[in-house]
Amino acid sequence: MKKGREIHGRPRRLRLTALPAALAAVLLLVLLPAPARASGQLTIAAAADLQYAMHALIVKFERQTGAHVRLVLGSSGNITTQIEHGAPYDLFFSADVEHPEILKREKLIVPGSLRRYAVGRLVVYVPKGSKLDFAREGLAALTDPSVQKIAIANPRFAPYGRAAVAALRHVGLYERLRPLIVLGEDVSQTTQFVVSGNAQAALTALSLMFAPGTRSRGNYWIVPAADYPPIEQAVVIVGRSTEKPLAQAFLHFAASSEGRSIFRDYGFTVPAPEKGQ
Repeated sequence: MKKGREIHGRPRRLRLTALPAALAAVLLLVLLPAPARASGQLTIAAAADLQYAMHALIVKFERQTGAHVRLVLGSSGNITTQIEHGAPYDLFFSADVEHPEILKREKLIVPGSLRRYAVGRLVVYVPKGSKLDFAREGLAALTDPSVQKIAIANPRFAPYGRAAVAALRHVGLYERLRPLIVLGEDVSQTTQFVVSGNAQAALTALSLMFAPGTRSRGNYWIVPAADYPPIEQAVVIVGRSTEKPLAQAFLHFAASSEGRSIFRDYGFTVPAPEKGQ
């Protein structure tokens, strides 16, 4: 890690850099005291690709319900580890299905709460002025000599990192480009490598391309969906949540036509509602 970013209203950072997952979870217990959480306050842990979509959901949900929502962002793997060590989250929106399934097997979620809510898309993000021609060459454009560093999210923790590796393998370029790959903790950090000039390209999430700062500083190309396994994303209610009714209300809102529209606005494909939604 291990780093989380807590967002409410204006984004602000909560740094837990270079801490073991267990210690990070203990710190979160201190930073999010139980008494404050028991009165209409919801704590959501979400994968980094949801940064802007989740903020839009939370703003509307708070206006409609009067509830207060705290958002902590990170990689799906790190959030899973935090939950396993007792982090006080109510909901976990993962960037894959695998990590919620792990928590389900460990009996750390509310039974029956796991559901798929969106499918993410992988893009290549490059700085403004880049001469790489992805429309003509596809991912082979990354072999251009001007590309010295390619950022991807750490595949060990981040589903988009695994998708990036799969896409490069699909076109037969992974081994050739592997020496150029630098790892970010999550897709948010991966995108920042390009913004800061520390990489000439990043394989990251389409949903992050909708931020004004990202659009103004670079361009992106959508990687064909056939090049990597679908990035199916799932959510669960955490078993130790003290705000289960409020968590369920947020899930209903996210699955509503209004909530689904927000996900689409940020580049996600939204599956048909599951039975019971």
